[in-house]
Amino acid sequence: MRKIKVLIVDDSALVRQTLCEMLNTDPEIEVVGTAADPFIAAERLKTVVPDVITLDIEMPRMDGLTFLRKLMSQHPLPVVMCSSLADSGSESALKALEYGAVDIITKPRLGTKQFLEESRVTICDVIKGAAASRVGRRRSPTTLKEISPKYSADVIIDKPNSKAMIQTTEKVVVVGASTGGTEALRIFLEMMPENAPGIVIVQHMPENFTAAFARRLDTLCRVTVKEAEDNDTVVRGRALIAPGNHHTLLKRSGARYYVEIKDGPLVTRHRPSVDVLFRSAARYAGKNLVGVIMTGMGDDGARSMKEMFDSGAATIAQDEATCVVFGMPAEAIKHGGVQKIMPLQHIAAEVLRLCG
Repeated sequence: MRKIKVLIVDDSALVRQTLCEMLNTDPEIEVVGTAADPFIAAERLKTVVPDVITLDIEMPRMDGLTFLRKLMSQHPLPVVMCSSLADSGSESALKALEYGAVDIITKPRLGTKQFLEESRVTICDVIKGAAASRVGRRRSPTTLKEISPKYSADVIIDKPNSKAMIQTTEKVVVVGASTGGTEALRIFLEMMPENAPGIVIVQHMPENFTAAFARRLDTLCRVTVKEAEDNDTVVRGRALIAPGNHHTLLKRSGARYYVEIKDGPLVTRHRPSVDVLFRSAARYAGKNLVGVIMTGMGDDGARSMKEMFDSGAATIAQDEATCVVFGMPAEAIKHGGVQKIMPLQHIAAEVLRLCG
């Protein structure tokens, strides 16, 4: 199998070295070059065409956003933004997604052995997702190697039992997305009216970036959008975004739905995990639930979407034509948990119809 070729663009020699070491441990990835700034990167691109570029935001001579816009207008390639955890970095990284970047990773930093291993798994998977995306040349998604234990939602929450949930008048919507999901979620939420049913979302995104993402959506949408906090009530007119690096579960107390924020291992190689949210929704919402799975690499959410379907929930998958990566929806369809497959622009209306 041909390896995914990666060009690393970052002004920090330590970051370039660390990323090289992390990526080269994966047998499907090969770092074919590094550059300390966009001008050097432009010279590298004359002799090698990478499948993916990792791009720093703050660099001397030319910032990453300027280089990204030039690249996308002249020679589109899948770009993954490499950003710090600072608020300014997260806001700029979200702007980069609007300009055409396909995903975000946080700059690797020293930590425990477990932290570094989780970072390596996450970064390698993001690179594979970017390589499989529709930006620039299309290529078939690679098969993820099991380079670390791949936990299921069992490590966070038990499977739902077969007892039907007590019917209430309130419907709840849960959504899972990954690569390409930031734009898909924007389109979906901008179509929601002020009195839309309560929505809980898992978008694969690093810690701190989810807060900036929620603030950005809140300025664009009629519904209120915020990063979920432990015990937040799921109410009409509000969408809760699962915080990066924490699992988010839907819970129920009487007629009240609320979220629980938990730590725990990576589930289907992610934290937050769509599988964790969907399983908890199947257990506590059942027939009161509408589940949506959107663009993304891998299979997070596929098994638990079948659990939602079995519990009586209505389930929708984004179609291949409108996905940046048709990984997660395709896997959910294969598992038999999808009732409807729809273009992105039609999903919001169908959700509202089902919740009517």
